[in-house]
Amino acid sequence: MNNKPAPKAIALLPIAVFLVLYLGLGILFEYVLKIPMGFYQIPIVVAFLAAILVACLQNRSVSFDDKLDLMAKGVGDKNIMTMILIFLAAGIFVGVTGRSSAEAAAYFLLSVAPAKLAVAVLFVVSCFISVAMGTSVGTITLITPIAVAVSAESGFGLPLCVASVMGGAMFGDNLSFISDTTIAACSTQGVGMREKFRANFKIALPAALVTLVLLLVLSLNTDVSSVPTGDHNLLLLIPYVLVLIGGIVGLNVFLVLLIGIVTGAIITLVTGQMTAMDVMAGMGGGVSGMFETILVTILVSALCGMIRAYGGFESILGFIRRTFKGSRGGQLGIGLLVGLMDIATANNTVAIVMAGPIAKEVSDEYGIAGRKSASLLDTFSCVFQGIIPYGAQMLVAISACTTLGYTISAFEIIPLLFYPFILCLFSLLFILIDRK
Repeated sequence: MNNKPAPKAIALLPIAVFLVLYLGLGILFEYVLKIPMGFYQIPIVVAFLAAILVACLQNRSVSFDDKLDLMAKGVGDKNIMTMILIFLAAGIFVGVTGRSSAEAAAYFLLSVAPAKLAVAVLFVVSCFISVAMGTSVGTITLITPIAVAVSAESGFGLPLCVASVMGGAMFGDNLSFISDTTIAACSTQGVGMREKFRANFKIALPAALVTLVLLLVLSLNTDVSSVPTGDHNLLLLIPYVLVLIGGIVGLNVFLVLLIGIVTGAIITLVTGQMTAMDVMAGMGGGVSGMFETILVTILVSALCGMIRAYGGFESILGFIRRTFKGSRGGQLGIGLLVGLMDIATANNTVAIVMAGPIAKEVSDEYGIAGRKSASLLDTFSCVFQGIIPYGAQMLVAISACTTLGYTISAFEIIPLLFYPFILCLFSLLFILIDRK
């Protein structure tokens, strides 16, 4: 017996309301009123609450109590609870390890590599730190000041240095076991992180290697004087390495994060980077930093519960069925769906949480393996998030440069964002050569 609701495009109205409020006001604030970080002055939680209100006003044949039940069913999924707990644990890990570890990795590689390779070093360091920390914005915040110093001292162009950092940051955002995008993609598709990592790695690593070669070619044709140096205690990298190894060998993600938290706390205390009170404050700050992500996850899940029941998902699936044929078409549909969501929300985690349930139904219908759909969700969301001029990554990078007294435009950086563009190309090739 088929219990699926009839397709109804009007059921997507709440999403349209959200986009008008969030995207429309964000563009107004950022580019018309010229408010710094204006896009992120719009409270995304309020925008989603407005969308939920619209969903509650729709479909009067369903009582308000029944609508609450639909929302509860959307939120009450085991994968949503798992996602929330991992978000919290990942926040604690990042809060404990602090910024010293990232700076140690950057200055160590800058000290051992020839000065001509400084831009390539920035890319590699950003790749490593973002994989270990699981946050592209955090990586950009930590490494961009070093990129500015490299540009000022070496002679490399500032846009190229910043773009290299952003590209490396998106590499880890896409692959890290503790990235919120990885957590969201795996949870919505019901697959293990190791499975998704293996599928994702086949796309991301070649893209990163091609990017690295391109950066090396550009670097070798540049006259460079010297690069900045700084303190680097390699002991601070141990928690990151343990988390990375634990994820690759397939340990439970909660165990991996626990190992990282414990070792991070011990090492920062022993080396004098933090006091016991600083460690506790870091844990609290890391958890607090995840609150909005968790709340948005809950609200999106509740909203999707109603939209699905009203026939909104069936409407989108109907469009995908008419437009995309076969497994390759289904994969391309998933990529475009999450890409459009990211362009609209400027948040790749939110985009994945919104597109994930639909992608799951597409993958089931088209016979696409869960690891592939999870990989596509994460990859295409990172491609668009790494390029859009109003994304948090771009705005944070520009803000860091401005704070240090350097003026730079998003449109100077975008043409040099080699990794996101190459990742997009490899993602499309991955779909094209898919043998199933």
